[in-house]
Amino acid sequence: MAEGCVFLVVAAGRGSRAGAGGPKQYRDLGGKQVLTRTLEALLSAAPDSQAKVVIHADDFDLYELAVEPLADDFRARLLAPAVGGATRQESVCNGLDALAEVCDAADYVLIHDAARPFVSPALIERALDAAREKGAAIPGLAVTDTIKQIAADSRIVATPERASLRAVQTPQAFRFGLIHKAHLAARKDGAAELTDDAAVAEWAGHCVFIFPGDTENGKLTTMEDFLRAEAKLYDLPDIRTGMGFDVHALGAGDHVWLGGVKIPHDQGLIGHSDADVLLHAITDAVLGAIADGDIGAHFPPSDEKWRGASSDQFLAHAVSLVAAKGGRIAHVDATLMCERPKVGPHRDAIRARIAEIMGLPLDRVAVKATTTEKLGFTGRQEGIAAQAVATVRLP
Repeated sequence: MAEGCVFLVVAAGRGSRAGAGGPKQYRDLGGKQVLTRTLEALLSAAPDSQAKVVIHADDFDLYELAVEPLADDFRARLLAPAVGGATRQESVCNGLDALAEVCDAADYVLIHDAARPFVSPALIERALDAAREKGAAIPGLAVTDTIKQIAADSRIVATPERASLRAVQTPQAFRFGLIHKAHLAARKDGAAELTDDAAVAEWAGHCVFIFPGDTENGKLTTMEDFLRAEAKLYDLPDIRTGMGFDVHALGAGDHVWLGGVKIPHDQGLIGHSDADVLLHAITDAVLGAIADGDIGAHFPPSDEKWRGASSDQFLAHAVSLVAAKGGRIAHVDATLMCERPKVGPHRDAIRARIAEIMGLPLDRVAVKATTTEKLGFTGRQEGIAAQAVATVRLP
């Protein structure tokens, strides 16, 4: 890999402290699984990186559901998952064993908790810089509260000096050869109860350094953490609104694509791609909200690559641009204008498909339809028009 970077994402735990609902890394968080959000954050921050996820032996189906919504580029950079062990330490060691097939000793591995979906590009950059300079480094936050050490009977026995204390996070960054050998030695020696990878490196005799962490990079552990995270996703102060409009003519055909749903019809929509007029309007609305051109600028009709292309990838791309800015799409409202086909019987399927493409809860997607009272080109059934409004929140 020639001094490459790979993320080892630990996702084999059961997450029992988060309450009922299955392993926390696979729970819904604002319309996406936690693991999906974590992988998007990591892979978008380091474009040349790869990632391997360590999962529980029973979770292959859940893992596939988590990675399915990822962009094609991200999925291409995912290595096959590894199977974890009974403890986090065992799981990481298993993951490092699997990475040994593709990593050189001089490569860098960033070991990250799947339940930390708010890791920032700046933190990942600091982690890589620290790993290159020190070989072993972890993010830490200064402790602001006074810490008390207690005995088994709850009696205070010591008050450590907080200036020298740090609350540590992930990703913990290491030269691959260093941390893999340390984990192998700990496994061979039976050294257990080492609570993080820095502790494993320390046990093996290595110096581990601290670099500044990020207060936003919290770990989802309890149900209260999930509630705060949900609120945080939409607590972005820069609220933008974008508008999109599109028209496609009707011609020969036996179906139309509307909102990512194939609807039988006695005509078809004409266009360079699949002519999904509704997805095109929504795509332009999202691009308009972040002032990033229009659908033609990103996917020019002069490019044969997009001939007949499915329009869901256009919308997914626009959504990924919002995510790359640290933003969230809060709501989308779209209206179709046509005499036929009747949209009502397909409305729920269309809303569900748009929500799936955009990673939104269903109640944040509105789809309406109207006729133009037989006036104009839509009234004459010469074409279908759509308009959309998207609300985006940015940092």
